[in-house]
Amino acid sequence: MSGFVSFVSSGPGDPELLTLRAAERLRTAEVVLYDDLSAGPILDLCPQAELISVGKRAGRASPRQAHVSRLLADFAATGARVVRLKSGDAGLFGRLEEEITALRAAGVTFEIVPGVTSATAATAAAGIPLTRRGVARRVQFVTGHDVTGALPEGLNWAALADPNAVTAVFMARGTFAGLAARLIAAGLPPETPALLAQGVSTPAQITERDTVAGLAARLADAAPDPAPTLILYGALAG
Repeated sequence: MSGFVSFVSSGPGDPELLTLRAAERLRTAEVVLYDDLSAGPILDLCPQAELISVGKRAGRASPRQAHVSRLLADFAATGARVVRLKSGDAGLFGRLEEEITALRAAGVTFEIVPGVTSATAATAAAGIPLTRRGVARRVQFVTGHDVTGALPEGLNWAALADPNAVTAVFMARGTFAGLAARLIAAGLPPETPALLAQGVSTPAQITERDTVAGLAARLADAAPDPAPTLILYGALAG
């Protein structure tokens, strides 16, 4: 028997922001392996399924990636309809490639259901566009930490310090003070607009406007917060 795996993007957390296909796959799933950030009301759409938490959160014990990939292949081998529920968009900073590689090696067929990213959801929540005609010539996405939780090495600082771009920094809270210092040293004006978005589309949503320097100063002394945090900076609309 051979099952099928749907990589379903859960978006930022509000079930109403799921695509129609994502909702349908959840309603017909027999097994759902979900991220921590995909837990909550979205799982109410699949009461018939076996639910397995495989999420990874900074500072917490998490299942190894090889174990998650093996679970997907093993459940599919029973002939089950499997959903791998990923937060945001499945293809963005979500280890999708490792899981796809494992399924291909096991001969398991799959599909990818795209979804709303937290970057687009954050600017929508703040009531501003993600791009600005004639001002923001590009949008760039970057992760705020590597597998150790530290600021990633080898970043393109010239590109990230371009004030005419809009940059979205995912998982940014813990390293933004250090990131901002490097950006300012690379030429980014300290007064560049910044937006902190936390828990977007959920009851715990926070969106706050600041400058890069101001936000970095606030976060440098802030207590750790497990809530998903995105920071955007650059040519943001007022």
